Amino acid sequence: MRSFASYKVAQEHSGLTMEIYLKQILQYSGRKIQKLTRQKGIFLNGKQVFLQKKIKTDDTIRILVPEDASYGVQPEQGNIEILYEDEYVLVLNKPPRQLVHPTGQTSSGTLANYLAFHLEKQGIISTIRAIHRLDRETSGCVLFAKDGRSQFILEQQLTANTLKRSYMALVKGIAEPSSGTIDAPIGPHPSLPNRRAINTQGEQAITHYQTLDVFSSEAVSLLELHLETGRTHQIRLHLAHMGYPIIGDGMYGVRSPLISRQALHAHSVTFQHVKDNREITVEAPLPADFLQVLTRYRALK
Repeated sequence: MRSFASYKVAQEHSGLTMEIYLKQILQYSGRKIQKLTRQKGIFLNGKQVFLQKKIKTDDTIRILVPEDASYGVQPEQGNIEILYEDEYVLVLNKPPRQLVHPTGQTSSGTLANYLAFHLEKQGIISTIRAIHRLDRETSGCVLFAKDGRSQFILEQQLTANTLKRSYMALVKGIAEPSSGTIDAPIGPHPSLPNRRAINTQGEQAITHYQTLDVFSSEAVSLLELHLETGRTHQIRLHLAHMGYPIIGDGMYGVRSPLISRQALHAHSVTFQHVKDNREITVEAPLPADFLQVLTRYRALK
């Protein structure tokens, strides 16, 4: 049996064509609308309708909701920390040293594998759709969409920079000025394929930062960072480029005996909910290793 979502046309949308309503109000992509048309999945007041048909106040629109056929990854039992969940979206707190999604030689043990198992236990089949990624060693918030339409809307927010991501990092050096913007393009490294480099021919990359605390005796700063773009290794590379490498980052700085990974944490994610546009902010607490280092520096102040 096919499943449908129903919508009542508001007065301010009266006179729009069905196509414009689907694109601008329900935020369906053109490709999705074409697919729904082929599947005979668009109804107006109980009848199939042409896309150029104008709609009126209190009309009832019913849209076919296609069901996912698989998770896209192999479900695997494992621990996940759910920070937020509803029928459309889900935010997980990724621990350090775990991949978000299978890649390369790693096909199991990822956040996506564990999330698939969590959904499978509930009898829900939903393709795992990560809206953004974190490096293996970076901890914190990862946002997932539970269906294709939610994914499309959230990815639009990501592109428009209305989906905000906040990070915290411990860096070597006293950041001066105490706040600012790093605007430096990022491209492939000339000789190391697993690294990125500041490259005038690369893609634009913008990072905003603010100093939250300074530990002068250790020449260390605690920074809050906001991404305007999302290039691979962006924060790590930008901070190293400015002369403030993240503590523990062996790729772009130097490793530290205090922490066995880069001290970088995705502290929060803010987005407009796909159903009613209300703003939601989800925060992830600092993990134990990051907190332990921070506590040590604060004790030395």
